[in-house]
Amino acid sequence: MQESWNSDRRRTAIGRVALSAPARHALADRQLTFDRSVLDYGCGRGGDVKTLQRLDCRITGWDPYYSSSSPRSPSNVVLLTYVLNVIEDVAERRQTLKQAWELATTVLIVSARLTWERSKVRGQKFGDGLLTSRQTFQHLFEASELRNYVEEVTGARCVSAAPGIVYAFKDDTARLSCLAHRIVPDAEWLASGDTTSAIASLVDYIERRGRLPHVEEMPRSVAELLANLKPGELRRLARDSANADKVTEGGKRTTLNTLLFLAVELFNGRGPFGSLPRSVQLDVRACFSSYREACQRADRLLLKLRENTYIHGAMHASAVGKLTQTALYVHRRAIDRLPTVLRLYEHCASIAAGRPQDWTVAKLKHQGRAVSWLDYPEFDADPHPRIASSYLVDLQTLETSHVSYATSGNRPLLHRKHELLAPDDPDAPKYRRLTDSELRAGLYEHPHLIGTENGWEAELARCGRELRGHRLVRRVPE
Repeated sequence: MQESWNSDRRRTAIGRVALSAPARHALADRQLTFDRSVLDYGCGRGGDVKTLQRLDCRITGWDPYYSSSSPRSPSNVVLLTYVLNVIEDVAERRQTLKQAWELATTVLIVSARLTWERSKVRGQKFGDGLLTSRQTFQHLFEASELRNYVEEVTGARCVSAAPGIVYAFKDDTARLSCLAHRIVPDAEWLASGDTTSAIASLVDYIERRGRLPHVEEMPRSVAELLANLKPGELRRLARDSANADKVTEGGKRTTLNTLLFLAVELFNGRGPFGSLPRSVQLDVRACFSSYREACQRADRLLLKLRENTYIHGAMHASAVGKLTQTALYVHRRAIDRLPTVLRLYEHCASIAAGRPQDWTVAKLKHQGRAVSWLDYPEFDADPHPRIASSYLVDLQTLETSHVSYATSGNRPLLHRKHELLAPDDPDAPKYRRLTDSELRAGLYEHPHLIGTENGWEAELARCGRELRGHRLVRRVPE
């Protein structure tokens, strides 16, 4: 690769005042941690480098124009942030990806602009992309194209972190740890300041997980406070102090989460037992007779995903979500309360093409296999929130599509918000009362009219009503 890239690519480097989306995702997925070295390869003006340094990340940046004198040393994590899409030479683009991969010792994080941004890029066709009036180049990737490209060049199994963001791991242990973090909820520990509170924290963990933790799973403060107790004493304390019903329920949750992880793992290629994260190994031993049995049950779960009758039954039986003639809609806060096969359905789409960072409602089609993530930024504040965007993944073709409603003058909006939530959600009663009052007022008599802003406003006027927060009141004559 040449030390100085040929076209005027420096003009594509923007000055960032906040972290880029790939860096935010990598932080959330625990790929950027204080104990890992990080190289931002093609860092532009260095906005991410400066922000991550303030967060105590050991990060350096290299760029052919802005930081060409900086060293390019192997690092645990290499960020290749919106670099590939600005390289017009196909061979050089490939070489840049290969060189970044060679510098990464744990994970390479690749991001690129996607085809749905075509309306934001003005230019004429040039090669496999567009040449702008500023003499910069953009190759816009399909979401699946980016992942396939990274896998083909690196030879590694990848995880789609989000649309346009792909993680390529040097070994399966790191990949599986990332998957486990995304699928199996992290253990939360109560604060502990003495032995009594440490025991209470231990008991709480057992009730939620359904098993005793290994010492390496405990926070250091808890482990130190309990260090004087023998294993037999800890087991006795757990038996005597923990609520048996809660332990049973916790064990069921852990069993289902483990099956979900193993099913999704097969989607990318399942490894040996020893490659699993330590916590998942312990879950398998606690909940199954063997790793083989756990894998067989996970495989059966995957097969169920193909059966329309089974999926329809799971949707009808689900305690959360709004079921329509075409799909099940469920709020982000209730997604983990879905039947396991439906959670697998949603996770498979996210692994295939990435789940967007901003989403409020997941839509699972029962005619065909496709998942959409819908973004309603004002879901809790607006009694009938307007949609901002939708991102769809077709699991049969792995094609994706994105729709933005930012410039729409008549956006779709939501009704019956409480149906998307779990029954015990603290906001559900308030939303249900609003729906009941709207039903009594006759606002749902013509459902085909109320799905968009204009139609809803017309029905409110027809019924002589208006909204004040989540209260429906009589409209005051003008």
